[in-house]
Amino acid sequence: MSDEEKRGILHIYASHNNTILLLTDVSGAETIAKCSGGIVVKAQHKEASPYAAMKVAEVVAEKARERGIRFIDVKVRASGGTKLKSPGPGAEAAIRSLTRQGLIIRNIENVTPMPHDGTRRKRKYRSKKK
Repeated sequence: MSDEEKRGILHIYASHNNTILLLTDVSGAETIAKCSGGIVVKAQHKEASPYAAMKVAEVVAEKARERGIRFIDVKVRASGGTKLKSPGPGAEAAIRSLTRQGLIIRNIENVTPMPHDGTRRKRKYRSKKK
């Protein structure tokens, strides 16, 4: 197998409510593995936790090993746009878990969508003062 066949792209979507990992081939067209925090933990409020992200990364790493993938490029994404621009707590834990599983990370890139002065943000709720 050549180096091209053993590479993959791992997309990490880490919001403050969930963590989703998607492993694709180099072109990004074929999905090899995908998993989210809701699959590995039962409590909904724990989907975005670092523990859930670690377990998700273990599942994805196992499927990557089955396909012979050793080298990955990581693309981290937060909600972005008019929402939060920083990734959730699961992003760092997922990356750390991937290296522990034996996958070699070639580079890490932040692909959070940033607005170039687009739509107006939703205003925060203000209660009635008594």
